[in-house]
Amino acid sequence: MTSVRRRYVDTRFGQMHLAECGSGTPVLFLHQTPRSWTEYIRVLPIAGGHVHAMALDTLGFGQSAHTGEFSIGRFADGVEAVLDALGLSRIALVGHHTGAVIALEVAARAPSRLSALVLSAMPHVTPERRERVRDLPRVDHVQPAPDGGHVTELWRQRRGFYDAGQEGDLTRFVIDALRVVDRLHDGHAAVSAYEMAPRLPLVRTRTLLMCGADDAYALPDQPALARALGCELKVIDGAGVCLPEQRPDAFAEAVLSFVTASRAP
Repeated sequence: MTSVRRRYVDTRFGQMHLAECGSGTPVLFLHQTPRSWTEYIRVLPIAGGHVHAMALDTLGFGQSAHTGEFSIGRFADGVEAVLDALGLSRIALVGHHTGAVIALEVAARAPSRLSALVLSAMPHVTPERRERVRDLPRVDHVQPAPDGGHVTELWRQRRGFYDAGQEGDLTRFVIDALRVVDRLHDGHAAVSAYEMAPRLPLVRTRTLLMCGADDAYALPDQPALARALGCELKVIDGAGVCLPEQRPDAFAEAVLSFVTASRAP
């Protein structure tokens, strides 16, 4: 496995942070809310043995520049700004949960820039879904407390998504969440506000859907999305919402196999 390097890229939004390893075909990974590149901390070294694997801190998250606007369109603007700054005219794009929605938007607006598209556990945003989640509690929301109790609350809220032995991954989640503690729900709200239906038909890039078999939030959406996009769905056992952390080997293998196949004559 290759070592991970980290750097900042100057863009019109300010400095954007990414981690990378390997060389060759560029593959950019986008994380879910409220994460950072560390969601792919074990995927990158595996993928980097075969491609130039990069994981970006989305605009407003991690160590990337912050912005007043949290929307899928603005997040996609940040991705395109990084591609411009790096001089990358064509890449493979991979997104997980929120990252998948951002990747879809980039594919819809700039199909010529993508050689392959992998959408992991992407929610199917419909008017019915918006109505269903409208009155639910704000996802990941905590009120900062003088005694620091909100840190424990973040841990408690997400404990059920991680298996025993994954406390290191859960710790990285809490660190990422604390960076945006005043806007924890806003990334999720951006997903719900996204008008996905008119964007799906604009996707012309060869696409793979995948999802953890235990992801009760995203898995029910996948058959309808596969039909809408006319693509394959790969379900990975032994993983849920935290698929890239729980099965980094299977996640990287699925991405590499698809990206390699997309380059074949």
